[in-house]
Amino acid sequence: GIDFPPGAKDTSGTIVPGDALIALPSTGLHTNGYSLARRIVFETLKLDFESYVPELGETAGEALLRPHRSYLKTVAPLLATRSIKGMAHITGGGITENLPRALPEGRGFTLDRRSWTPPALFIWLQTAGGLADAEMFRVFNMGVGLILACSPDDTDAVLATLSDAGDPAWVIGTVT
Repeated sequence: GIDFPPGAKDTSGTIVPGDALIALPSTGLHTNGYSLARRIVFETLKLDFESYVPELGETAGEALLRPHRSYLKTVAPLLATRSIKGMAHITGGGITENLPRALPEGRGFTLDRRSWTPPALFIWLQTAGGLADAEMFRVFNMGVGLILACSPDDTDAVLATLSDAGDPAWVIGTVT
């Protein structure tokens, strides 16, 4: 796993060590790392929007401009059950900067990097840009668009609700 230090945000403290972190997938870059992605695609690789990228099975423009998804319809039923203790929308700053903002002071988190495979877009950008893993997680969402915190007792029900809504969520880590 990847360990992250405690956050500095002071909240109500309902999120406690051992709580599960559940990830919902992104549809692409969302609002993450466009400056770096443009530099890699257009300056380093010298591609244009119409350039077909075999590794992605689509053009550079299609990959970079995929619309950001809304999580409201999927998450709203969970909010009504009060099973969600916190949420982190993984936007600019990637996972490493957004998740700590949703945690109470003194709480950190551990991610199981083996729990998902980043989409091909991120692997392609990392390889083409020669970027370290730490930079990728700081700049990009790595295929994770939203992270929910819930009690371990509620994890199966939350995952079932998300699955029933057609969202392939997974446990990505725990609160420390």
